[in-house]
Amino acid sequence: MPQRLRLLLPLLGLLICTTALAQDDPLRSPGWNIMVDRFFRDATVIHDERVQVSAPPGAENSHSVPGLVRVEGIEDIQRLLVFADLNPIPRILELTPTTALPTVGFQFKVQQATPLRAAVQTADGTWYVGGTWVDAAGGGCSAPSIASANPDWQDRLGEMAGRQWQQQDGAQRIQFSVIHPMDTGLAPGIPEFHLEEIQVYREDGTLLASLEIESSMAENPRLLLELPGEGTLRIHGRDNNGNRFAGVLR
Repeated sequence: MPQRLRLLLPLLGLLICTTALAQDDPLRSPGWNIMVDRFFRDATVIHDERVQVSAPPGAENSHSVPGLVRVEGIEDIQRLLVFADLNPIPRILELTPTTALPTVGFQFKVQQATPLRAAVQTADGTWYVGGTWVDAAGGGCSAPSIASANPDWQDRLGEMAGRQWQQQDGAQRIQFSVIHPMDTGLAPGIPEFHLEEIQVYREDGTLLASLEIESSMAENPRLLLELPGEGTLRIHGRDNNGNRFAGVLR
């Protein structure tokens, strides 16, 4: 066999494998293969319509795009990951439900048109993925936050506000926000500064849900969760500078 042909065959095999991965993606995203390598390496990944991802088809404000993830009919969920393929910081948040329902609402930044995806991992290690495209003019991740231009923002850093509703199925829906600039570090002269962790507890200290948050979430992040039961909740948070925040939702 000629030397040149022997060199080309491994490259051809790699190209065929990469093309197969792209074709397996129902959203036909140019970034899907990178996401597989980043988040799901050596894992089984199944595209599943039971992982429902909602977002506007076009982003009117690239700095804050609403998203909602709801999962129905998949049991033993251990993790819920939300990411945007083509953002410079793809991961948006990761929810460990503990006893919470696999539902999360949020706002995120968009750098360019991108799929928004959610993936849930079950106890056997399998990932189930759903998603939708969001079109955008872009620039949301690399622009400075409004707070970075306001000298008074430090006085309100970490302020929390929220409300809760009791639903007909017995679950408790909560929505809360935290004052924070959520700077990505991509704007010139402005360092990365964002919330990293949020935990939601019952008043007796029972952990209901944990969230890991990235700077790709919108400024002053607002989150929606669904929890079993009812009653007073305690919300704790920490940012990447070590600042800690706490609030009570009655």
